[in-house]
Amino acid sequence: MPSQSSETHHGPISPEHIRATWSGTASVEDAAQAFGLSRAKSYDIVRRGEFPCRVLPIGRTARVTASPLPVLDSGEPVYDGAPGTSPNPP
Repeated sequence: MPSQSSETHHGPISPEHIRATWSGTASVEDAAQAFGLSRAKSYDIVRRGEFPCRVLPIGRTARVTASPLPVLDSGEPVYDGAPGTSPNPP
């Protein structure tokens, strides 16, 4: 999980920071920052089922359940553990 410090990051979060501070799940906002996306854009693509990592809806909120590192390293989205698989098959 991202650190709870008052430190704010501007721009994408580095892979080193993610490895050092994230475990388990992360907020959509933190994952969005890792991808260099705005909060609004991230929630929009979460609603459409197109966020590049697995997202678990919890009531009115959502948690990113997979580290963004495989996606950042490969450039391939990961949905439900299958790289390159669309969350909404045709």
